[in-house]
Amino acid sequence: MLEKIVVHTTGKSVWMDITDQVRQLVERSQVKEGMVVVYCPHTTAGITINEGADPDVVFDLLYGLEKISPWKDPAYRHGEGNTAAHMKATLVGTSQTIPVTFGKMVLGMWQSIYFCEFDGPRRRNFFVKILEG
Repeated sequence: MLEKIVVHTTGKSVWMDITDQVRQLVERSQVKEGMVVVYCPHTTAGITINEGADPDVVFDLLYGLEKISPWKDPAYRHGEGNTAAHMKATLVGTSQTIPVTFGKMVLGMWQSIYFCEFDGPRRRNFFVKILEG
């Protein structure tokens, strides 16, 4: 089963918690043992897993990524002006794979799955593939 999920991001750099959306798809699939792959088909957005309990963690991660790849750097050559977004998406990555056992995703107590926008606001999508086995 491959599902396409559409999201609307609200800012230039935003992390959206998509854990519940993915969890619902896993439950609906009725797969008891397998894997779920969450994939982002955009070059200026990504998918990651990190702390979901304290919103300051997301703030700090966005702040740290901005320090690594600031929006305004005169050395950037890409004409669209969104090199920082491309670099952040590369650092975060485009997908995550999560084991499924007993019909539930195996995530740590504090872990959440995030859609990471780095060049918004935009209409985006991500894909969820649930594999049985």
